[in-house]
Amino acid sequence: MAAAVDYWGSPASPSSTGGWSSALFIIGVEMAERFAYYGITSNLITYLTGPLRESTAAGAANENAWSGAASSLALVGAFLADSWLGRYRTVLYSSALAFFGLGMLTLSATLPSLKPPECTTIKGEIVSCPSPSTFQVAFFFFSLYLIALAHGGHKPCTQALGADQFDTRNPAESASRSSFFNYWYFGVCTGTITAQLVLSYIQDNYGWALGFGIPFVAVGVSLVAFFVGRKTYRYLPVATESPFVRIFQVWGESAKKKWRRLTSRFDDARETLLPDKTNQLGYVENTTPHEISSQSNSKMSEEEVKSLARLFPLWSTCVVYAMVFAQPPTLFTKQGSTMERHIGPRFQIPAAALQSCISITTIIFLPIYDSFLVPFIQKLTGRPSGLTMLQRIGTGMLLSVLSTVLAALVEMRRLMVARDSGLVDRPDVTVPMSIWWLAPQNIIFGISDAFATVGLQEFFYDQVPDCLRSLGVALYLCIFGIGRFSSGFLISIIDGVTGGKEEGWFANNLNKAHIDYFFWLLAGLGFASFMVYLRFAKSYVYKIKMR
Repeated sequence: MAAAVDYWGSPASPSSTGGWSSALFIIGVEMAERFAYYGITSNLITYLTGPLRESTAAGAANENAWSGAASSLALVGAFLADSWLGRYRTVLYSSALAFFGLGMLTLSATLPSLKPPECTTIKGEIVSCPSPSTFQVAFFFFSLYLIALAHGGHKPCTQALGADQFDTRNPAESASRSSFFNYWYFGVCTGTITAQLVLSYIQDNYGWALGFGIPFVAVGVSLVAFFVGRKTYRYLPVATESPFVRIFQVWGESAKKKWRRLTSRFDDARETLLPDKTNQLGYVENTTPHEISSQSNSKMSEEEVKSLARLFPLWSTCVVYAMVFAQPPTLFTKQGSTMERHIGPRFQIPAAALQSCISITTIIFLPIYDSFLVPFIQKLTGRPSGLTMLQRIGTGMLLSVLSTVLAALVEMRRLMVARDSGLVDRPDVTVPMSIWWLAPQNIIFGISDAFATVGLQEFFYDQVPDCLRSLGVALYLCIFGIGRFSSGFLISIIDGVTGGKEEGWFANNLNKAHIDYFFWLLAGLGFASFMVYLRFAKSYVYKIKMR
C-alpha cells in the first residue's frame, strides 16, 4: 500500500490526520449526497407517470435507466480518480456538478416555461392533462443525467477516500476500517430514510419545486463542509502511470503471447533446435538489470490483472440481486400507490415512504450484527469477522429471494381484493387493503441489504490491487447499474410481449396488471443466480494481504 500524505504532500501523521475524525467528515458528505439522490429516485416514478404523463412501464424503464446510468458511470469516476485527479478532487468536483444539476432540476419544476402543464379539473374531476413540451422534457432529463454523471464521480471515490483514512498496517486502525463499512452504510441509510420519509411527503403535498429544492440546498452545505475538512484527510498519491493503462498493456501483452503460442505450433521443429536461454529465475540470459526489472513489473501487472479477472464470475452472479434491488423505488411504490395509506382521518403516507422500512431495518440491524451476531459467529468459526465477505453476500442474496416471493404473494392478494371489491375497472379508487401489507417484504429486504450490500462494498474494495481501490468500488456500483438496466430492459420486453399499457403485466391500471408474475420471475432468477454464486464462491481464493 502506498504511503499516505497530508494536504501539503508530507507523510501523513497518524495523530493529526485520518482516523474516525476524518472519516466522519466524509460520511457526512455522503449522507447529504444520499439524501439528494434518494430524494429524487425514491419518488421519481411518481413524477414520471404524473407531471410527465408517462405510462407505468415507461416510467419504470426510465427510472431504471437513470439509476443504472448513475451507478455505471462510477467507472468513469474511478478512472478519473485513479489515473488523474485523485479521490479528493474527484469528490469535490462531482459534488459541485451535483449542486449545479440539482439547481437546474429545481428550476424545471419552478419556472412556468420549464414546468410541465398541470391538469385541468372541473368540480374535482380531471378534464384534460396536456403533455409537456419536448423542450420541457429534454431540460428535465438533461438535469437528471447531469446529476447521474456527478453521482458516478462521487460514489466510488467517497467511500474509498473514507476507507483510506485507516491504515491496515496498524492493527487498531485495521479493525476500525472493518467497522467503517458498517457505519458508512449506517450513515447512508440515515440520509436515505430522511429523504424517503420527509422529501416524498413534501413532494406529494407541497410540490416538486420544494421537493427538489431542499436536496439542492443540502448538497451545497455538504460541499462547503467537505472542503473545510480537507486539511485533516489522508491522501494516497495518484500513480505516475495510470493503472488502467497498465491493465490494457498487460491485456495486449497477454494477447500477443497467446498469438505467439498459437503460431509456434506450426513451427515445432524450429523451436526444438533453439537453445534454452532462460535461467532458473525465469529470466532470459544475458539481459540487463533494467530488462529483468521490466520482466518483474510485467509479472506483477499480470497478477494484478488476474486478481481483477477472478472477481468477474462473482460480479456477474450478483446482477440478479441488483435487479431485485431495483423494485422498491419502482414497482413496490406503484403497488403502494393503489392501497389504503391513511393514518387517522387526514394524514396519508406517501407511497414512496414505505421504502424507508428498508433503510430503518438496515440501521437497526447493522449495530445488532456488529455487536451481537459477529461475536457469536466468531465463536463458531474462529474468524475475527464472523462470516467471510462472500458468506455475508450469499446470505443477503438468499434473503432477497424471500423478499421477492413475499412481494408476489402480497400482490396476488391485492389483485384478489380489487376483484372482490369490484375495482378491476376503477383504478382511480383506492383498493381497501392497507399499505402495511408491503412492510414485511421491505423489512426482509432491509436485512438482505445489510448482509449483501455491505458485504459487496467491502469485498470489492478489499480484493482489488491497492492502486485500483476506486475501481473496486466502481465495480460494486456497476453491479447495481447493470441490474437497473437489466430490470428496465426486461420490463420493456415483457410489456411489449404481454399486451402493453392496457392489458399487459405492467398495464397502467394495476388492477388489471400482473406484476406478481414479474416478481415470481425475479424470485426464480434470483434463486438460480444464488446457486451459481455458491459454486464460484466455494472456489474463490482471497487476496493475500501484505503487511
